[in-house]
Amino acid sequence: MAVTAQMVKELREMTGAGMMDCKKALVEVDGDIDKAVELLREKGLSKAAKKAGRVAAEGLVQIAFGEGHKTAAVVEVNSETDFVAKNPEFKEFVNDLSLLALNNDAADMDAFMALDFKGEGTVKDVLTAKIAKIGENMNVRRYKKLATDGVVYHGYVHSNGKIAVLVGFKTDATAEETETVGKDVAMQVASMNPKFVIEDEVDHEWLAHETEIAKQQLLNEGKPEAMLERIIPGKIKAILKEVCLVDQKFVKNSDQTVAQYVAETAKALGKDVAVVEMVRFEVGEGIEKKEEDFAAEVAAQMAGK
Repeated sequence: MAVTAQMVKELREMTGAGMMDCKKALVEVDGDIDKAVELLREKGLSKAAKKAGRVAAEGLVQIAFGEGHKTAAVVEVNSETDFVAKNPEFKEFVNDLSLLALNNDAADMDAFMALDFKGEGTVKDVLTAKIAKIGENMNVRRYKKLATDGVVYHGYVHSNGKIAVLVGFKTDATAEETETVGKDVAMQVASMNPKFVIEDEVDHEWLAHETEIAKQQLLNEGKPEAMLERIIPGKIKAILKEVCLVDQKFVKNSDQTVAQYVAETAKALGKDVAVVEMVRFEVGEGIEKKEEDFAAEVAAQMAGK
């Protein structure tokens, strides 16, 4: 069957694919519109799969809260470029995913990606479609839902959408009563990046590793090995004050610790308030980013010509 311009136009309107892609698809299936649609879908998925090999280390993080801030969720979605991360459609997608995480109890990422997304298919289906449409790799990297009984959650998202924090307070106070302390502590986590809430949570392997590093530093400074047992405890105590949230100096008032600031708030409220949970997502952390040498790339292209 001869492929006409009208057929190409119709297929393009149905699929959103490029004109030449539509023409090639129609030629390949001998003008059968339905088969051409399927073929383009298959090719779209193929293109998305190829894009999945590219590093997606930009993107956005977003948080969401349930009624009374008794539940909370945070998600990270990556893109290849910051340009796409600023796209309104991408922002809406990330926001919708944070609400999806909040309102479901997916056990892991596979379960989360299999959730229905607004009746448009699974999260994985919708992501794949957006990759094909936008033209660069994207990845729903991680999410976290918090819903501990007796805990009120607050959060903070940095203005550029690159850092998101959730903090949980064990308290009988309401979300409104703890709003200020909640935002302050969340901003503390965003800026100072503590590893643990309290000293009791410190990972023993991590502490052993840090202790060995501290010992080696002291030896490199020329300290006698016999003195290390006396010096190390003080070194480790100083390290713990930096990595434990409640022991850090409060950024807004360095004369007190975070724990002292929270206690001050609790006293003013006449209710117990204690920080018990913390989650911090920073876009792209831990992802190995490819360093682009644009001068070398242009030179290579010119040489090829």
